[in-house]
Amino acid sequence: MGWLFDAENWSGATGIPVRLLEHLAYTWLTLLIAAVIAVPLGAYVGHTGRGGFLIVGLTNGLRALPTMAVLILVVLWAGIGDLPVYTALVLLAIPPIMAGTYAGIRAVEPATVDAARGVGMRERAVLLQVELPNSLPLVFGGFRSAALQVVATATIAAYVGAGGLGRYVFDGLAFQEYDQMLGGAVLVAVLAVLVDLVFVGLQRLTVSPGLRPVGTGGKS
Repeated sequence: MGWLFDAENWSGATGIPVRLLEHLAYTWLTLLIAAVIAVPLGAYVGHTGRGGFLIVGLTNGLRALPTMAVLILVVLWAGIGDLPVYTALVLLAIPPIMAGTYAGIRAVEPATVDAARGVGMRERAVLLQVELPNSLPLVFGGFRSAALQVVATATIAAYVGAGGLGRYVFDGLAFQEYDQMLGGAVLVAVLAVLVDLVFVGLQRLTVSPGLRPVGTGGKS
């Protein structure tokens, strides 16, 4: 583990801070792109109740896709670059985000939705002002699952010459510098834990104080 504490590895264009920022960029941009696709689809199907089979089939189908195979296929089609990386990672992130959004919308109390309609709210307003706010804990649960998968899998970016913490893993393996490879793996694991804690916090913030267990911010 001496590699992690070597000052030389914390500076320069290939230093740990640079690779860490690259890895975070892959993660957050992937989640953003996946959210643009998955949240509207999951919310629409959850709100209307139509096409639930589509959510199940699509999520199961995308989860069955081997990420490395998708990466290689896109490389063969588009060449080396960020496009293959983001394509593979977005396809990985869509299922948990879409499933979390769908489950969150469907979990909203029917009485709450009926009350909103009873006071004259249009369907769009019911979705945006009632269902989505109440579904946020499960929605963020989907994002949490997606983020963990993306952080772990973004190491494959190095396989096609891109950056990120995976660079240390693949370079360490290629040059038999196993201390570097282990250090890269440890950094990915630590980053995954930190990202998980961020989404745990977001989930807790979106739970109504009256519903939180005693000792976590709710009233006894």
